[in-house]
Amino acid sequence: MGDIRTGPPQLRPGRALAHTTGASGSGSPHRSDSRPPQTPRGGRRSDLIGRPGTTPPVPGRPAFLTLLLGVPALLFALITWQVVEDGPLLRVDERISAALRHPDRIGGGLSDLGSVQVAVPVLMIALAYVTSRHRRMGTDRWWLPAAAAALLMALVPAIVVPLKIWTARSGTPAVPPSTGYFPSGHTATAAIAYGCATLLLLPLIQTLRGRRVLVLLYALLVLGVSYGLVRRGYHWPLDVVASWCLALLLLQLLVKVVRRYGLKPAGDENT
Repeated sequence: MGDIRTGPPQLRPGRALAHTTGASGSGSPHRSDSRPPQTPRGGRRSDLIGRPGTTPPVPGRPAFLTLLLGVPALLFALITWQVVEDGPLLRVDERISAALRHPDRIGGGLSDLGSVQVAVPVLMIALAYVTSRHRRMGTDRWWLPAAAAALLMALVPAIVVPLKIWTARSGTPAVPPSTGYFPSGHTATAAIAYGCATLLLLPLIQTLRGRRVLVLLYALLVLGVSYGLVRRGYHWPLDVVASWCLALLLLQLLVKVVRRYGLKPAGDENT
């Protein structure tokens, strides 16, 4: 029979150090080198969309980003193929357009929000504000986010115009007979201009409610422009959807550039 003891259990030789505060593998929250186990949440810098940043890679993020880029790219390729080949998807597009098309001042006014004369000045004001704020905060490379956004805005006509020429899609019955309506330039301009402004302003807004309002305002602006273009008959619905996909792809480039190179504390080259 084993040795049955009625007294309190005794520490076994060699195990006393295993539960010493600060010992490796002890399960204690304290480290042997007296450093805290992790960076305090309040001490982390916000990322591009205002969430607390983390230095180690977040599990699952690469797969999510791949999905975020892959879905719009595949959808854009599918729509473009249908437009070039005059596929069956265009018949559906024409029926939806006929149901939504109602040329009036509402459609014209909403579509004007996607014009270069309106969207680009709004973007420039936002970039000036963002640049000024980061410069006052002493942010290293304070100029980079605005420069990246301006370059992205310049890429819009460089991408859209050749696509219009190549696809040579005809307009709706509400516009004079001509080609070059795919994809929608007004939609792409609105999505990129207001999207760049939104992405760069988000980290400067302290409250979650404020960020949600800003994102909601962005979505309403883009949807309003898109609806106005279809309602007025300036574009087919697929022209607009293709520009959404293109904008999502381009805005992801801005996110990657700013996360990789911009918005770091002055003198911090290792974060």
